[in-house]
Amino acid sequence: MTTSTALKQDDLERLISGTHWNPRAILGPHPNPQGLTIHAWLPFAESVEIVPAGQTTPVPAKRIHEAGLFEAILPKQSDALHYKIRTRAADGTITEGHDPYALPPLLTDFELHLFSEGTFYRAYESLGAHIRTAEGITGVHFVVWAPNAARVSVVGEFNRWDGRCHPMTNRGATGLWELFLPELPDGSLYKYEIRPRGQDAVLTKADPYARAGELRPRTASIVRDLSGFTWHDEAWMTARAQWNPLRAPISIYEVHLGSWMRVPEEENRWLTYHELAARLIPYVKDLGYTHIELLPVTEHPFDGSWGYQATGYFSATSRYGTPEDFMAFVDAAHAAGIGIIIDWAPAHFPDDPHGLAFFDGTHLYDHADPRLGYHPDWHSRIFNYDRPEVRNFLLNSALFWLDTYHIDGIRVDAVASMLYLDYGRKVGEWIPNQFGGRENLGAVTLLKELNVLVHRDFPGAMTIAEESTSWPGVSRPTYTGGLGFTFKWNMGWMHDTLDYFAHEPVHRKFHQNQITFGLLYAFTENFVLVLSHDEVVHGKRSLIGKMPGDPWQQFANLRALYGYMYGHPGKKMLYMGNEFGQWREWNHDASLDWHLCEYPPHQGLQRFVRDLNHLYQQEPALHRVDYEWNGFQWIDFNDTENSVIAFLRKAEDVSESIVCVGNFTPVPRHHYRIGVPTAGHYRELLNSDAELYGGSNMGNSGGIRAEGSPCHGLPYSLSLTLPPLSMLFFKLQRE
Repeated sequence: MTTSTALKQDDLERLISGTHWNPRAILGPHPNPQGLTIHAWLPFAESVEIVPAGQTTPVPAKRIHEAGLFEAILPKQSDALHYKIRTRAADGTITEGHDPYALPPLLTDFELHLFSEGTFYRAYESLGAHIRTAEGITGVHFVVWAPNAARVSVVGEFNRWDGRCHPMTNRGATGLWELFLPELPDGSLYKYEIRPRGQDAVLTKADPYARAGELRPRTASIVRDLSGFTWHDEAWMTARAQWNPLRAPISIYEVHLGSWMRVPEEENRWLTYHELAARLIPYVKDLGYTHIELLPVTEHPFDGSWGYQATGYFSATSRYGTPEDFMAFVDAAHAAGIGIIIDWAPAHFPDDPHGLAFFDGTHLYDHADPRLGYHPDWHSRIFNYDRPEVRNFLLNSALFWLDTYHIDGIRVDAVASMLYLDYGRKVGEWIPNQFGGRENLGAVTLLKELNVLVHRDFPGAMTIAEESTSWPGVSRPTYTGGLGFTFKWNMGWMHDTLDYFAHEPVHRKFHQNQITFGLLYAFTENFVLVLSHDEVVHGKRSLIGKMPGDPWQQFANLRALYGYMYGHPGKKMLYMGNEFGQWREWNHDASLDWHLCEYPPHQGLQRFVRDLNHLYQQEPALHRVDYEWNGFQWIDFNDTENSVIAFLRKAEDVSESIVCVGNFTPVPRHHYRIGVPTAGHYRELLNSDAELYGGSNMGNSGGIRAEGSPCHGLPYSLSLTLPPLSMLFFKLQRE
């Protein structure tokens, strides 16, 4: 072995052994009395030449270490940045390119400071892999956080996945490593090879900030420049910024993209983002929904997790196309007047070897103590919300989707599991917080910060919490002590209502409190009424399957349930397939049973959902005052014997009020009297028992005039015919 006098033996040995934290101290150009000394580590090279900028005559480099370290001396006045390295491999292949170690580090001191304190809210523009042009040279700038690594290298097809070729430079106490690789093209596959400090191990990890990843079972990250996409939704985004979601009609169609519709004649493949834009968006528009909520589209290795165990928190899943294809899907939705909400899962992450678990050989993103870091229900890892860099990672993920993909809302999954240290744990299996309580204070801080940032930087965008406990103020502003979400899923309403409708009608009189109790707390939060994917899997049966009685009664029950949902205060959400009454439980590996839509009962249910959505949007009383008592008034909730309820929904203009009446038994009720506040003719706006919906077509001949007989404490009354298992909507006709 020959060595250069310009190199310290210790530096050389650490470089070759893979423990040098700053390879730039050896590699690249370094001044000497004669000009420049250039060192290049090229393990696969037979010979190396340096081509100075503006010259055609190369300078031979000599091998100074058998591991593949070469050295060349350039004369004074040589350009220290723009020379190229020409390499000949053993098979005769010649390559030529700029030296990755010629350019200085690109991260600024200010970026390093923001990252360390956890306030680098646009870190997604710097961390990861980004196409950059530096000193006139175009390439990819890689940045990754691995504070406990002895060495980190970028590996890919471009260097035969060999970690010796492109070691990164450590940026000190921040734990960040960076490297600029000139001429590397968009679309390149890559990973990080990490040698943990003090361990005899080599880890190969996908990029936590990657913009794209390979389709499972492959796990490489993909360099992807997303700046070239042209958006056409400026009018939508401008209008959204002036929009008040609390007073708007919001009806959400929840979708799992991989099973909404498939192509059975092509090996049951998924639809692409472009095909989904062409089929899903018009379908949702026709049904009258305002938003589509997508089960997670973040990259994930296991289909059966439905996306909730993600490995790519910045990567749109490659199952359905490229990131640009997903952008086009969102753009098409906005063109159709449909908003896009995505599910986002910051509560836990899987332990796949290419993912975040043991990223640099330590519990970098989670806690080492399983009482804090292991999720017993889902066998996954829990984020360490107390660590600034981890909080910054999660905040960046959420903000990235809103910024880069123009997403209109984020539904945060499993918030309760984040808030409580003892969630899913027995006594002795959890550690109290510093005050002896069960609250995860780091998670509380994260969620508050998330909501402040979203509502500040993306006006009109929504944050929605799936929170299943009575934690106070989930959807109240942070300055009043709340968590700051726009909305909260109403899990209590969902479970009570489904339990009620699962009872045989003859028994419902004993359970009427299940559909009235929700009004005791309906205005404590900004609720979304949900009938979600979780209620139609794992043996719970489909919604139509939960309904009692013969098939006719099952459809009538489900229409009544939907009618009650749309009359009740709160925004609305329904999972795909339930709009036409799919009998089978949801299966993520199969398409919905679209053939059912050929049959009248399913067509009728689908038509009823469409008309409900249009009525909901057209009538201010059904959506304008969802979160205050003056938008709702009971007429009667005490008729348990007949299982009938009646109530008013009101807008600011009381003349816009809607009378809602539900009969939840299969017994028709004639001359059923309810009180109303105003005289006049009440038009029957919607009747779930109409023949076109598959009902018996019993009703009130399109409307009825109020009589001067007081009832239910109101000065006038209606003598109604209540169809079996029905929900009716009436409105005072202006004369």
